[in-house]
Amino acid sequence: MSQYDPARARGRASGRPGPGIGLAVGLAVAAMVSVQTGVSLAVPVIHDYGALSTSGLRLCWAALALLLFVRPPLHRYGAAQWRAALVLGTAMAVMSLAFFLAIERLPQHLTVALEFCGPLAVAALGARGWRALAWPLLAAAGIGLLVSGDAHAAGGADPAGIAYALLAAAGWGVYIVMMKRIGPAFPGLQGLTVSLAVAALLSLPFAAGEAGTIRFPWEQLAFTAGLAVLVPLVPYILEITALRRMPAATFGVLMSLEPAVGATAGWIFLSQGMSAGQMLGTGLVVAASVGVVRARR
Repeated sequence: MSQYDPARARGRASGRPGPGIGLAVGLAVAAMVSVQTGVSLAVPVIHDYGALSTSGLRLCWAALALLLFVRPPLHRYGAAQWRAALVLGTAMAVMSLAFFLAIERLPQHLTVALEFCGPLAVAALGARGWRALAWPLLAAAGIGLLVSGDAHAAGGADPAGIAYALLAAAGWGVYIVMMKRIGPAFPGLQGLTVSLAVAALLSLPFAAGEAGTIRFPWEQLAFTAGLAVLVPLVPYILEITALRRMPAATFGVLMSLEPAVGATAGWIFLSQGMSAGQMLGTGLVVAASVGVVRARR
């Protein structure tokens, strides 16, 4: 039996990170690496089969795996629990579908930078005092450099892709807030499992509509089953665990590492380069992430 820790109890009650903040940071970074690697590997599948069906099938595989493993008692949940799961599941579906529609049209580093506006908004709303707000502003400056580099490139940036990325950002912002709330409302991984099942059910009609059938090619089923492990299954588990150990605002700014991780994955797997200004922007968002974590220790 674990012993009662007064320091940890005070940290949870006040919303400040407890002694497990180091572990939480490690889990969040591991989640980002898994997400961006999965995104890079998904790009060829998207081009072959479509963004909506690829995204939707990934969610379905992930939900099925968790349902079989966790086996949540659906009949025992109250109205408040179902409302939280429905909101989180809707955010997951919007975030996933919109992001894949964006990555189909934009480079990975630009898509991720635009999507990061969601966590940045969460961090800005949770900031206390002008010094705390300086870190989200620094991250915003870095994102501006990343976006401007692609906007001024030959052909410019696809407007529809930008719109989809910003829609994904809205979904990501709601996702962060609701993941923080869903953990205490359900034991273990039950809240994540139910929410992911909701996201899969909402995404499946879009996937079938794009493919024109519910009989998906077996190759796509195999590819998306593998991708579901990298995105979203492993990251969701890592993130909900991390969010139980840190405030949502800290998590939101820590996610400023995501553009850097996405740029690196795009360079390694998709041969997508960046300009000097975009590299500087990546450095700024990394600095913002390190700054906010050190400030809250």
